[in-house]
Amino acid sequence: MTLATRAVLTAALAAVVAAAAYFGPVPLAAVAALLAVAVAVGWPGLANLPDRKGSATVVAITGIGGVAAVHTIGVRADLRSLAVVFAASILLTFVNELLRRDGRTRLVESVAGTVTGSMLAVTAAGWVACGRLLDGKELAAAAAVALALAAAVSAVRLPVWLTALVVTLVGGAGGAALGIVLDGIELKVAGLAGLAVGLLVAAMHALFHPMAALDRRLPAVSAAVIPVATGGMLVYAASRVLLA
Repeated sequence: MTLATRAVLTAALAAVVAAAAYFGPVPLAAVAALLAVAVAVGWPGLANLPDRKGSATVVAITGIGGVAAVHTIGVRADLRSLAVVFAASILLTFVNELLRRDGRTRLVESVAGTVTGSMLAVTAAGWVACGRLLDGKELAAAAAVALALAAAVSAVRLPVWLTALVVTLVGGAGGAALGIVLDGIELKVAGLAGLAVGLLVAAMHALFHPMAALDRRLPAVSAAVIPVATGGMLVYAASRVLLA
């Protein structure tokens, strides 16, 4: 999958998140769960894990479980339930290794990679938590649009340092623009959230772009989805600070 295709996919998914955030918690939770599954299906190939089906299953269960926990448990917009989900995912990872019948080659790498993938998938629940904050719906929508703009710009072939700078600035400008358009969110809050997701896209671009695994479809899809999924947790953290 080419760089342009991955950038377009990331931008499209971020736009879907923005629309879901605007329409309410149920659509946002559904989209967050799909993001977690998309991370799961390609992560084992992206990380070159030995037991790809088992690792993908663990990562998907963790991601969906995290979204379900944040969406259904209690009414407060916090992530305390994720601690239980992530702890359970570590136990599930070891169970998966016990079920392997391939000699359990590269055991440490498999465990570490599966746990890392679970952590990435569960961050999608941050979008759900953010949407339940006071004025969080507007911030989630603004940040997701800023992420989409930053991802689209990352498709332009520039030196790595210049790409990082341009993508970050576009994210900040996009967030600020949404802060002007949307009611219920301050301009500086939206702008800072946009800068944060822009920096995230720039970092992920620099991290994944040289990887040979991106020539394959599923790993490339996972690499395109990860900035959107992890952006949920980043926006949530910004929400708790900026909207406190």
